[in-house]
Amino acid sequence: MQLLLLPLLVVAAVGLARAAATDDPFLSGAPGNHSYNVDCGGAADFVSVFGRRWLADQFFSAGGQAGMVAEPHRFPQPQERTLRFFPPSSAGKSSCYSLPLPPGRYYLRLFSVYDNYDSKLRTPSFDVSAAATLVLSFRSPWPEPASRYGAYSDLIFPSATSPTSDICFYSLSTDAPVVASIEVAPVHPLAYDGATTGADLILVNYGRLTCGNNLFGPGFTNDSDAFSRVWQSDIDFRNNDLNYDAITAGGRKIFGSNQPPNYFPTKLYTSAITTGGDASNEIEYLMPVDTRMSYMVWLHFAEIDAGIGSAGQRVFDVMLAGKNVTRIDIFKQVGGFTAFKWTYIVENLTSSTMSVKLVPVVGRPILCGLENYAMVPLETRTVPNQVAAMKALKDSLKIPARMGWNGDPCAPRTWDAWEGVTCLRKDKGLVITQLDLASQGLKGYITDEISHLTDLVSLNLSYNSWTGSLPPGLGQPSLATLDLSSNQFTGGIPGTIGSSKLQTALLNNNQLDGQVPERLYSIGVHGGVIDLSGNKGLCGVPTLPACALFWEKGGLNRTGKIALGASLGFVLLVTLIVVYILCIRRGPYDYDFEFPQDLTSISAISAKRNRYQRAKSVMLAEMEAHGPDGYYTNGGAH
Repeated sequence: MQLLLLPLLVVAAVGLARAAATDDPFLSGAPGNHSYNVDCGGAADFVSVFGRRWLADQFFSAGGQAGMVAEPHRFPQPQERTLRFFPPSSAGKSSCYSLPLPPGRYYLRLFSVYDNYDSKLRTPSFDVSAAATLVLSFRSPWPEPASRYGAYSDLIFPSATSPTSDICFYSLSTDAPVVASIEVAPVHPLAYDGATTGADLILVNYGRLTCGNNLFGPGFTNDSDAFSRVWQSDIDFRNNDLNYDAITAGGRKIFGSNQPPNYFPTKLYTSAITTGGDASNEIEYLMPVDTRMSYMVWLHFAEIDAGIGSAGQRVFDVMLAGKNVTRIDIFKQVGGFTAFKWTYIVENLTSSTMSVKLVPVVGRPILCGLENYAMVPLETRTVPNQVAAMKALKDSLKIPARMGWNGDPCAPRTWDAWEGVTCLRKDKGLVITQLDLASQGLKGYITDEISHLTDLVSLNLSYNSWTGSLPPGLGQPSLATLDLSSNQFTGGIPGTIGSSKLQTALLNNNQLDGQVPERLYSIGVHGGVIDLSGNKGLCGVPTLPACALFWEKGGLNRTGKIALGASLGFVLLVTLIVVYILCIRRGPYDYDFEFPQDLTSISAISAKRNRYQRAKSVMLAEMEAHGPDGYYTNGGAH
């Protein structure tokens, strides 16, 4: 990507008019308009000489470090002297600033500088993304002006649908990405043909020029621009084989400027260039481009020559990349001293330089300003609920900063920034298909939010120190390989684990207990691989002990709990029956069931009398069995 290189502008603090709040949308920290100016690496808030509030460094991901340019005296503004860099050894491949932005379109400006802050005398190589889309590339060596004085880059992008939007930096090799300041503010939803480009495109600035004037814009001069755009001098982009003359409006008022939705500044239309010398000369600019992309070109005109008072006095053709695309008569369109804007999309470029040429038809051509934006299509993003699930897993699994779990898990596709994560593109968006975090020395637990990874095919969390129970969410129907071996998981195995696609289940060497679900064990029966060894508490399938009838590892097992529940139910039922008989079935005239005291005494006397009568009967029977002589007789004759 092309860098917007701005020459160093030394600004004196004395005599500068402060930008009015109504002219500058970059009012940092204001929750109403969600504008932020972040001084990367800065330790304290401050207000610049232009009245702009800068925030101390915040919103950044872990693993980075604050730094300072080698020669801070050459940078007049405080936010250009400090920086934040992200060594991949501690911050991973991906590091981000996560800005709290509601849905909408935003203007983003970055300032990147090296100035040998690390004493290595080598500028870093890295990429930058916004809205999960690659937008800028820095490659070592940087051009000398950018390396020593820094480079500004800006673009317009749509925010994410989530509460935060990420500006991410991706390390190449062992290089540490670096950024000195980040400025972001909302723009009108229809700005720069937003009705067409707003939802699907990012517009990256490849050149924003003021013709016949010096660089101007908020943050560099006291001139206002509603989007805080900086307008470069056009000198470095002219075809210097041609002759040019500069003209001005001479203090005359310009109409039609600073209007929504683009709010092009009035100053842009107060100066212009035209051809010098022969009236047949042309105006030509040579703009750097990337042939892989299309470009949105904006041309700005105003008839600021008082000598032109009617249509047909100044007519010229516009040629882009060698193609004649339109004929313009400014006075015919809007009259004199009135801003006129024209835009065109250039496609199918074949050269790294695009020619923007104005060819005279009548009189000399004139141009006030030029903008050239690369139209970068938004990359497909990860399905939102899977993004949320991965962020929940990042917290529960305690993923360290060195693994780079920042930004979108799957986008940009050119980067596999999240270590251990593999993605696949489907119609609904990018989805996570594999998680491989084996042997990372990690601690934590598995959140049930993993259930939202409905396209997960392989999960390998083996050889770590994760604890807690296995969540039911591990039972995704898509899962084919599950390796949780050699951790410290406890509790039972959820009955949800064991879909028809699961072919490998390694749960060995944990602290799991209880009955093994039949659907899980059936994996091995049907030709799959299952390993449950090293879990002393598991039971109930071949190769493992039988589960105790009621008791297991110091507590009731499932069968015991069922039996206990049934017993308690039976006792409750009997109790209810007794209460029913004693308290409900008795009528109001029933006698008390307890015997009276006197009745109890009579019953005792009767019992004693009965015992005496039984003893007497036995004695009489024995006497009758003996003869008169006292011998025992059996009833026969002598």
